[in-house]
Amino acid sequence: ILSGRSYTQSLLRGPYVQMIHASLLSSRHRQRSSYILPAAALIATAAMLTLGLISARNTHLLSALAIRSPVSAAARVSAGNTGVLSSTWSRSPSSGMQPVSKMGFRSGADQVRGLSSCKATGLPIDLRGKKAFVAGVADDQGFAWAISKCLIEAGAEVSLGIWVPALGIFKKSVEMGKFDESRKLSDGSLMEFKKLYPLDAMFDTPEDVPEEIATNKRYAGNEGWTITEVAKTVEEDLGKIDILVHSLANGPEVRNPLLETSRKGYLAAQSASAYSLVSMIQKFGPIMNEGGSVISLTYDASNKVIPGYGGGMSSAKASLESDTRTLAYEAGQKYKIRVNTISAGPLGSRAARAIGFIEKVINYSYKNAPITKELTAMEVGQVAAFLLSPLASAITGQTVYVDNGLSTMGLAMDSPSLVSAEEPIAQ
Repeated sequence: ILSGRSYTQSLLRGPYVQMIHASLLSSRHRQRSSYILPAAALIATAAMLTLGLISARNTHLLSALAIRSPVSAAARVSAGNTGVLSSTWSRSPSSGMQPVSKMGFRSGADQVRGLSSCKATGLPIDLRGKKAFVAGVADDQGFAWAISKCLIEAGAEVSLGIWVPALGIFKKSVEMGKFDESRKLSDGSLMEFKKLYPLDAMFDTPEDVPEEIATNKRYAGNEGWTITEVAKTVEEDLGKIDILVHSLANGPEVRNPLLETSRKGYLAAQSASAYSLVSMIQKFGPIMNEGGSVISLTYDASNKVIPGYGGGMSSAKASLESDTRTLAYEAGQKYKIRVNTISAGPLGSRAARAIGFIEKVINYSYKNAPITKELTAMEVGQVAAFLLSPLASAITGQTVYVDNGLSTMGLAMDSPSLVSAEEPIAQ
């Protein structure tokens, strides 16, 4: 960044003043250049000095806005959150731009939980005054938690919809401080949720709830947890909302090949993983402000064969992506809101371990994706925060891939069939 003085000097030595000089010399007034040139140079100098001062002032002003902003740049382009060794910068009043921290690849619990902050420099995502409802948080490991954290970093007020049997455990974990490390925000404080609501997105109304669920002791002590009831309660408590996050999926027969999946299991996967988005937009759409945004999470098994991802889950994800496009049109016309979905790469969350081979899928992605690193939940959270912000106001109906580029690949480079006979096969 050039100061106003050096900027002005560079301009005075640049092509603009030289062009004025050449033009005057080549004109029919060349004979009068002895007095015109000094006057022109004086005018040019004053103009360039003014531009330089304005440029310098604006540079400092823009820098101050970006750095002093209390919101987090959840989806700002920051190499520090992509596993590439880089620096995050802040402005020091005495010494200008200074490196704050460096990070490289993360591993272990940090990889899974995405404990790093959304805080970064660059174009700010300002969600102050926005109200978000996030469905699907059960612990501090998954994508829904990371999305919630990024939204809060950006200034949004976040309420959670938690599966009824998991609500009590979640509350106790928060109270006992089990999530404190992953609750830390960039300013050192612990993120707080506005409200916690019991939710079972398998049911639209109380009349849909079968007796065995209504009387189940795991649901005891909770009420008003169907989608219709939760939307009504949210409106009563919070008024209209701006952001809706659908991070819900369940396939009771996910370990069964499709040829061994029952009708009941197949339809259950569709109901929990795809139709629940339709129902939530039906019920929450009327209580969303115009310009609001909806996001869901999908997986590339919707388009490609992933052996082991069964029970109708691949079909459910295909439905979710197709519904995203249709809902983007219908909800866009009716409620003036946007609808997108993120196709995330493999993450070793507790929910993902249900398929039984998630570590192998993560290893496959690491070895074959264009970007050789493990995906973190926070990287998905950052993209979600961007898509849910006004910065993405022209993006709707899209499936956005956040998978280190794995979805672009058509050939597994670590396949034994690609290794010549004389080469050893890596174990």
